[in-house]
Amino acid sequence: MLTAERRQYILNILRRDKKVLSSELSTILQVSEDTIRRDLRELAESGLLQRVHGGALLVSPAIASYADRQKQAPKEKEAIARAAAKLVCPGQVVILDGGTTTLQVARHLPLDLQATVITNSPPIAVALADHPLIEVVVLGGQLYKKALVNIGAATIEALRSIRADLCMLGVCSLHPEVGISVTNLDEVHVKRAMIAGAAEVVGLVTEAKLDTAAPYVVESIHALTYLVTAPTVPDEMLAAYKALGLAIVRDESV
Repeated sequence: MLTAERRQYILNILRRDKKVLSSELSTILQVSEDTIRRDLRELAESGLLQRVHGGALLVSPAIASYADRQKQAPKEKEAIARAAAKLVCPGQVVILDGGTTTLQVARHLPLDLQATVITNSPPIAVALADHPLIEVVVLGGQLYKKALVNIGAATIEALRSIRADLCMLGVCSLHPEVGISVTNLDEVHVKRAMIAGAAEVVGLVTEAKLDTAAPYVVESIHALTYLVTAPTVPDEMLAAYKALGLAIVRDESV
């Protein structure tokens, strides 16, 4: 089997099984594990998978630009936003993390909702500017242009003085074993501060981000209180998350 054929086979197995193990691929393809590791390394460098100890996992679509991500799965994100917005109660202090799905949550908050929203996302702040009863607090910091969020020491320091009722976390990648992971190291520290400053944490996850991994781990699955996803996600995909004690929330009205 040619190198290109072997690597395409690896990608096909990865898409089917959501993970690959170096030892199993070595046996099936009758090549050394060194050869498989080299294949995985080069596929990872091309952005086609995420290497982990002993093998590889799928990569998240969140590696795309903010503008491109706004075009991905719009109906799915709207369904997630409808379900997530119902978790917000009047009078609460809510941290809204950046992201295209959390932006949809901001747009789905009821006009009669009185609450305080704290965000590091300029697009979310703009979306809530005309909301009559929501007080908007924008966290400062350095703008990470790819994700349109503020990050850095100033952002983290501000979050340390906040005790929110709820945190809506934009999730780049989620995996039962790896946990919550992202593509940018600075975002790790901001998201950790958001999680630490909230009584309950909601992970907003489209189907394409489930069972994927990114280079930098934020926290384990146990950092989440709720996993909000679309009603179209198959139950078998959610079984491992339910087994870990996560409350699964979906908008069943669609």
